[in-house]
Amino acid sequence: MDMDAAYSNTDHVPGAADYPPRWAAAAAAFRRDLGQRAALDLPYGDHPRARFDLFHPEGAPRGLVVFVHGGYWKAFDKSTWSHLAAGPLAHGWAVAMPSYPLCPEVRIAEITQAFAAAVPAMAALVDGPIRLAGHSAGGHLVARMAAPGMLPAAVAARLARIVPISPVADLAPLMQTSMNETLGIDAAEAAAESPLHQPAPGVPVTVWVGAAELPAFLDQAERLADAWGADRHAAEGRHHFDVIEPLAEPGGDLTRALLA
Repeated sequence: MDMDAAYSNTDHVPGAADYPPRWAAAAAAFRRDLGQRAALDLPYGDHPRARFDLFHPEGAPRGLVVFVHGGYWKAFDKSTWSHLAAGPLAHGWAVAMPSYPLCPEVRIAEITQAFAAAVPAMAALVDGPIRLAGHSAGGHLVARMAAPGMLPAAVAARLARIVPISPVADLAPLMQTSMNETLGIDAAEAAAESPLHQPAPGVPVTVWVGAAELPAFLDQAERLADAWGADRHAAEGRHHFDVIEPLAEPGGDLTRALLA
């Protein structure tokens, strides 16, 4: 099997190059329109990318939603996805979106630890339950937060739901791709950093994937859901790049699943 092709969403999705600028424009407009309810570039660590944005609903928040971006741990930052906060915000939830250090400057294990530091910093600013959602590599990161001892006990106790969206749950296949020249995954890291090998968490999990995604991502989602005994949903007609779009809609199916 050509593993590069198996994991190349850019080659699989028609008009793939059009998505990032479209996302960035929508995100910038969202931040502009939200005005003072958008708190930007809040620090959670010393690294220049250890920053998060926090979007406040009207009135007291019901809790905190965290959305973590994808990009195979080597691309993008928080500024591209702000508009995806619209759905949860409309239901009264505050929404935080972090950036994180990227490969090859750091290893994936270090990104996991960076996000584990970000969650308590974000949680300190909003009371109530916490719901984690992440896309692709971000799906890996939110799933890793379910590992025992990953988060402080007081923060872990607030977790109400985790939604890995098109997650990379098993890192081992990526060792056979050319992108591993950047990621640098070895067998030890694949074993330690794959959520598939974690015990099932004691918090509700919904594994979400687009029904029109590459078979590798359908397989990754199915294996994680099976291993954890989690709810799973394959969104009809959705591919890897548009599967996250319903988060921008108050009535979107993904928004409803995250807030269930």
